[in-house]
Amino acid sequence: MTDVTDVNESADPTGLKAELLAVALEAAHRAGTFLRDGRPDDLGVAATKSSAVDVVTEMDIASEKLITDFLAERRPADGVLGEEGASSEGTSGVQWVVDPIDGTVNYLYGRPDWSVSIAARKDGETLVGVVHAPMRGETYRAVLGEGAHVNDLPARVRPAPSLDQALVGTGFGYIAERRAQQAEVARHLIPRVRDIRRAGSAAIDLCDVAVGRLDAYYERGLNPWDFAAGDLVAREAGALTGGRPGEPLSSELSVAAPPVLFETLQGLLEDLGAWHD
Repeated sequence: MTDVTDVNESADPTGLKAELLAVALEAAHRAGTFLRDGRPDDLGVAATKSSAVDVVTEMDIASEKLITDFLAERRPADGVLGEEGASSEGTSGVQWVVDPIDGTVNYLYGRPDWSVSIAARKDGETLVGVVHAPMRGETYRAVLGEGAHVNDLPARVRPAPSLDQALVGTGFGYIAERRAQQAEVARHLIPRVRDIRRAGSAAIDLCDVAVGRLDAYYERGLNPWDFAAGDLVAREAGALTGGRPGEPLSSELSVAAPPVLFETLQGLLEDLGAWHD
């Protein structure tokens, strides 16, 4: 398991954040090993959600159960919000936000950009975020107020370039009408930036901003489990994150970038209507 001895105990006098980080890391690594080593050769679609191409595999369901069972064993008083239906209120004030496979279509096709994303919130504030990407051999982690790391190295955003020199990540929804509008936004954006990338995992995209593999990222239609952990990793690495101007990340719009570039990109996306279908 990833070493967590660098957690600043003086900033966490009760030890809660350190405990939550240790639990999140172990849960993410357990699920990642299960998904990497247990992926069946004949993996197929178990169900669909918003459309016929918004898929769930049997491994999504099994991974979420593995994670939630582990969390219930370690911290039975906590609540859980999971992508595949796990939901409990808890009594401790801590809520775990779990995406058992972020990038399910990539996983289905045997592509490497998928991850396990686990965040811990207390009273609505994200304290810990872990994004484990087994096929990359990387684990991104952050603790509120204590910085971000990739494996055991500090994570830091790239210095902000001008918009025309920015490599920007994005993603697309699963409903045809939304995709059409997202394509229209991208059509106007592409001539104004260095280039656009679409990897297929929002959690990894946010972490790629954190480690400087992307200059910025935006997407419409994310859910809390898609961005909860990656948002904290990006912010603790020096990025600004938000939705529409003055608003937090939401299903309307999620944006992450270093200061200055963030404001420029956010304003352009507002003008282009990236926040509506």
